[in-house]
Amino acid sequence: MTTIPARLQAVRARIAAAARAIGRDPAEVTLLAVSKTWPAEAVREAAAAGQHSFGENYVQEGAEKAATLRACGLEWHFIGPLQSNKTRAVANAFDWVHGIDRLKIAERLSAQRDVHLPPLDVCIQVNVSGEQSKGGVAPADAAALAHAVAALPRLRLRGLMCIPEPSADQALLRARFAQLRRLKDQLVAEGLALDTLSMGMSDDIEAAIAEGATIVRVGTAIFGARRAPPARHPA
Repeated sequence: MTTIPARLQAVRARIAAAARAIGRDPAEVTLLAVSKTWPAEAVREAAAAGQHSFGENYVQEGAEKAATLRACGLEWHFIGPLQSNKTRAVANAFDWVHGIDRLKIAERLSAQRDVHLPPLDVCIQVNVSGEQSKGGVAPADAAALAHAVAALPRLRLRGLMCIPEPSADQALLRARFAQLRRLKDQLVAEGLALDTLSMGMSDDIEAAIAEGATIVRVGTAIFGARRAPPARHPA
């Protein structure tokens, strides 16, 4: 059976190869290991193999892992949809939030972030493929939301995130990722200090990196087939 350290090594090799193929430094791309539904022991094993950043979709599960593994000095990213009644836990248990698509959520995170903690790094989620089943602000509305979020205290707007529709068409995937890159460039031109494009998962790392991804979110290729989500963690 392939181990977590071996899978991590393989994913890192994919990232490095994809970056070098277009003349990018592999160090420009951060690997976010998506550990949702996997126990703290699996995260600890990945951390022992040098993995630092982990992504979680379920608030309670992620907060419990962060507390259990606090001594490991890991960085925790919340990457799932976020309900208003869960913002306080996320604001104080996580270092990043990737999926902001409403100003109300950002305002609550800003108000509830402990003043003794560093500012919460956040990304605006953009629905680049227009799927009604997915969260994310429409591309046409992203700039207004980004400027509003950037003005909030206790938050630091870092960039944009997207989850395009699954596709075997590499040209289509690259077009979706390029749309997010152009939007980030537009916002930078408008004066926002953005440095992050969170895009690309296990099946489309190469297309995302080719279009400028700085964070790729990989779960299955590291931990294996996804387990069923815990029933007691609805968000």
